[in-house]
Amino acid sequence: MTVLTTAVEKSGARVSSYAVGYRVELVDDWAQAAARWGAFDPLTAFQHPQWYASWYRAFATDGVAPLIAIVSDAATGERAALLPLIRHRQGSLRIIEFADLNLTDFNAPLLGPAAPRDDVAARQFWRDLKAALRKVQGGADLIRFRKMPVRFAARSNPLALLDGVGPSLVNGNLLTIGDDHNAWRYELDRKVRKELERSWRVFTREPSAAFKFAADTDEALQLLSVTEVQQGDRLLGLGLNYVLDDADTTAFYRDLVREGTARGYAVMTALTTRDEVVATLLGIRTGSRYIMIRISNAGEKWSMCSPGRLIIDRTIEALHKDGVREFEFSVGNYSYKRRFGPQRTPLVDLGAALSWRGQPQALRDRAVLAMRRYPKLSARLKEALGKSTPSREED
Repeated sequence: MTVLTTAVEKSGARVSSYAVGYRVELVDDWAQAAARWGAFDPLTAFQHPQWYASWYRAFATDGVAPLIAIVSDAATGERAALLPLIRHRQGSLRIIEFADLNLTDFNAPLLGPAAPRDDVAARQFWRDLKAALRKVQGGADLIRFRKMPVRFAARSNPLALLDGVGPSLVNGNLLTIGDDHNAWRYELDRKVRKELERSWRVFTREPSAAFKFAADTDEALQLLSVTEVQQGDRLLGLGLNYVLDDADTTAFYRDLVREGTARGYAVMTALTTRDEVVATLLGIRTGSRYIMIRISNAGEKWSMCSPGRLIIDRTIEALHKDGVREFEFSVGNYSYKRRFGPQRTPLVDLGAALSWRGQPQALRDRAVLAMRRYPKLSARLKEALGKSTPSREED
C-alpha cells in the first residue's frame, strides 16, 4: 500500500477546524482504507463497503489504479471523508474520478463527523484535496466527479456546495412509501393499478407461477446467470450493444452477489414457473433503502403479463413488508419507472484541472456544465450543429 499524506496548515483569526485545514492520505488498497475508516454509514446503497470491495477486485487492473482518499481534520484528526477514487488514462490525460466506470449510479464521499457543513469549509476541503491529488505519484491532469447527489437524508454533500458544480446528464428516481403500502398503491394512476392487477392474474394462470427471493447465495448466482443471458438476448434483439458482458463487469456482479447475498446487501428476486425463470431483479439494500440495478425478463412469449413491471411491483410490496421505505429506480428516465411515481432527484458534476495538460479539458467540461443549466438553449445549439441527444426514455 502506498500512502501520500498532505496536511495544509492555514493561519488566521478564525477558530474552526477548517481554518487549520484537512489532512489527506491517498492509499491504493480498498481493504486497508476501509479498515482505517472504521464503521460505515452509507449515504446511499452504492457507498456500502461491499460495493467497493467487489468493484476494486474486478476493475483494479493495469489501466485502472485505485486511489482512495482518507480525509481528516488536520487539527483534531477527526474523520472528515473517505473518497473511493481511481486514476486512469483517457488518451494522453491522467484522470481521477470515482470508482464508477458507468456502474456506480450515485457517486459520493463517505462523510465523517468533521466533514464540511458549509460552503467555506467545503472550499477549504476542495483546495486541500486538489493539493494532495496534484502530488500523487505518476501525476494526474484532471478531476472528474460525476453523478453526485446534492443532498443525503440528513445533510448536504459538501462537494455539491462548490461554485463549479453543474447538473449531470442523468438524475435519480426516488420513490418514498410511508408505512401504508396500500395507500401508496391506491395513489397510482388507476390504469397503472389495474394493469398490474391484470398482469398478476395472467401470470398466475400458470399453476406453478410464483414470486420469490433467492433462498441463498447459490440460487442468487443461478438467477444472476439467467439475468446475464436474458439481458444479452433482449439488447442484441434490439440491435443494441450489450456492455455488461465483458469479463471484468461479469466478475464484478458475480462477486457482489456472492459476497453480498448472505449479508442481505445484494437482493435477488424472480418470477418463476416450474420450468422457467420469467423475470429477475437485482438490487442492493441498506436498512430501509433499496436500489434496483439490473432487471431482465424472458422475452416476447411472456409479454402479455408485463414481467418487468410485475417483478418491480412484487419486489416493492415484499420489501415494504420487511421495512424498506425508499425505493430508488436509479438513473435513466424510462417510462416504466414513471408508472410507479418516483420523484426525480438532481445529480451534479464537478471537475478541475490538476496540471497544464488538463486545463483545456477542464475548461471544456465547465462550459458543458454551464450549458446544462439552460437546457432549452443547449437543445437549440445542438439542433443548429446537427447533433441530437440520445433519449433515455423507453416503454
